[in-house]
Amino acid sequence: MRQIDPTKLATLAIANDTLDEKYGRFGTSEREQFDEQAIAWFYGSMLRERRKELKLTQKQLAEKLGREQSYIARVENGKADIQLSSFFRIAAVLGIQFIPSFIN
Repeated sequence: MRQIDPTKLATLAIANDTLDEKYGRFGTSEREQFDEQAIAWFYGSMLRERRKELKLTQKQLAEKLGREQSYIARVENGKADIQLSSFFRIAAVLGIQFIPSFIN
């Protein structure tokens, strides 16, 4: 089994430290903005991958939703301020089902 050198490990940057340095500490408006953009990108990417699996174009998806192709492009690139209801409508057309769960 390969051993990890603790001195080398200590020199590695921690992801949160890197994010703090580049986007501000957790709780700052800059960090909140980055986090929102990252989440929007993640969900847009998820929708884009599913659309591609189904071999649909952005235009075809937009037509099924009664929206413009440019809207789908903005959603997939994390550039649209999408409402939760719109996200669920897009997901439903793509055959993605969400089952709510509540944790106490």
